[in-house]
Amino acid sequence: MSTVSTFIRGSQAKNAHPKDATLHPEPGVVLYLSVNLRPPSRLRIAAIGFLNPAPLMWDFEHPPLEAALALRYQIDRMSPSECAIRLASGKADIGLIPIAALATTLGLRILPGCTIASKGRVRSLLLVRRASQRLQSLRSVAADMASRTTLIHARILFRHWNNPNVPFLPAPADLDSMLQRADAAILIGDPALLALEERANRFERTGEELVYHDIAEEWHTLTGLPYVSAVWGAAPRNSDAGAPGPSLLGTGDSIDADALGPGSPRTGLRPWGGDPAFGTWESTINDFIQSRDHGLQNIDALVAEWSCRIAIPEQTIRAYLTTNIHYVLDEECLEAMKVFFRMAAQAGALPEYNFSLDELR
Repeated sequence: MSTVSTFIRGSQAKNAHPKDATLHPEPGVVLYLSVNLRPPSRLRIAAIGFLNPAPLMWDFEHPPLEAALALRYQIDRMSPSECAIRLASGKADIGLIPIAALATTLGLRILPGCTIASKGRVRSLLLVRRASQRLQSLRSVAADMASRTTLIHARILFRHWNNPNVPFLPAPADLDSMLQRADAAILIGDPALLALEERANRFERTGEELVYHDIAEEWHTLTGLPYVSAVWGAAPRNSDAGAPGPSLLGTGDSIDADALGPGSPRTGLRPWGGDPAFGTWESTINDFIQSRDHGLQNIDALVAEWSCRIAIPEQTIRAYLTTNIHYVLDEECLEAMKVFFRMAAQAGALPEYNFSLDELR
């Protein structure tokens, strides 16, 4: 018989009652059950529902590690911009965030090792314009708001194209409707991949000649560096007074709360609780890096899964996951991030921001 059963039966024997009486367990029983049978706390992960992070999520979604990780992590999927909002508001502990969020939510920390980046053509970030209109003469751009980082990269590019003030109009990610209300459109993630697949069909259907700019490729042409879209970010550690508090990731976490950004963490963000069940900072980093590595070892399985979810040929999905997307936060990506933050500040798109490379090596 289990300890809980023995405890309850002992309490019942001590407090025998008629059949129709209301049962009132002893206070000790209530306390024991509340401590030992409560649902375990888990780190709340804000993940992206697009194809591109699929390798990063492998262990969280597949055996043999899926069940064990589910005891420590609660996964919710959303757009990249919503990931940043969840992390900033304290509704998530770790999120796959657009890198622009690092400059606007002070105290966020980067989990080393993983990224969503591209070292050339990415396919899933597009600026689409009519061939009859030059970049410098565009009067408006309908923009998918799924990723602020993409929009800031685009703003920097428009500055380079001598059209720095062209307005970005928030719009649902549908190319036809976007081009009905603006001269060009920015598509992000799976809608961009689908627009490329439908390119020939759209021309046959409309007769309209369009130019498809790959934003990552344009960025690489401008800077010679990778396009870095997102990283795993961890919520700040702070108390209600705004000072760094105990780490949610346990006593092994020795990284300073403001090491990755100037100033002190903002107040009002969820304090990190120090529960040893969460593991240490290092063990959490290892979970995410290991998941990435296992995902990259299982590309064929991911291709098979995603070919059933999205109307894109298997060979395109395979090329996208193996060639277009880069998943390792290496030195070149870190340098690209520093350049991005410098150029974004110069363009007035973000406040000045810097981070410590030593913590990410």
